[in-house]
Amino acid sequence: MLITGASGGIGLVTARELARRGAHLVLVCRNPDRAAGARAAVQFAAPGAQPDVLLCDFSLLANVRELAAEINQRYEKLDVLINNVGIVPGPLTITSEGHELSWVTNHLAPFLLTNLILPKLTAAEQARIITLASEAHWLGEIEASQEVRNDPEKYSALTAYCDSKLANILFTNELAHRLDLTGVTANCLHPGIVDTGLVNPNSSRLIKALWWLARPFMITPEQGAQTSIYLASSPEAAQVSGQYFKKNKPGRCSSRAQNRAEASRLWRISEEETGVGQL
Repeated sequence: MLITGASGGIGLVTARELARRGAHLVLVCRNPDRAAGARAAVQFAAPGAQPDVLLCDFSLLANVRELAAEINQRYEKLDVLINNVGIVPGPLTITSEGHELSWVTNHLAPFLLTNLILPKLTAAEQARIITLASEAHWLGEIEASQEVRNDPEKYSALTAYCDSKLANILFTNELAHRLDLTGVTANCLHPGIVDTGLVNPNSSRLIKALWWLARPFMITPEQGAQTSIYLASSPEAAQVSGQYFKKNKPGRCSSRAQNRAEASRLWRISEEETGVGQL
């Protein structure tokens, strides 16, 4: 089972609990020191566990390609991929590759990684792809071009985050459709409003204010990880695909998130921006 963003928060809790269930884990982290800490935490929680650790900065697609190449070289198959990595952006940040930070980290990087390592998932008898989304998708829309996303006059950190979370669901829906005749399922989930370090220190006053107002009502990472753990390990979820889960059950998402034409349009945009060929 491969988990991205596994050095803290929901990702680390998910890793600990799946290790306790006997999973052989691949932890993907950005920071080497935090990666070492995550590996130690997993081993403490599940004595005898020997998780692999791979490093990747998901804000750079070149790094994602290097990660995928290493995965494809190391492993014969993958049973579970959990696209857990995610950020809430601060002020407009354009990466060296020309992408808005939250769009590339939250959507393009998982899209690219999933496509590049898909042969390892289809090699498993029955594999699962799980992507963390959010209720924030209700406020999202998919911009037609990189220029609009990168326009300082139109940029809003909150809007950028919502757009990327809508993309997570549309990506999952289209992926499930394309994998319909395979042994691979694709689902996404809303973990709840979780008290983690997700908010960028440079976030706007509005986002910080909303975060602090919501904090008394937030759940713990242990609670937030439960749906990821369920989708990765539960026999009941083995044959379910193309669903948006909340609290271990399929939940309601926006009409835009269910739009097949919109999902297909997003896929084309994502192919163009990542350089990935069609499945």
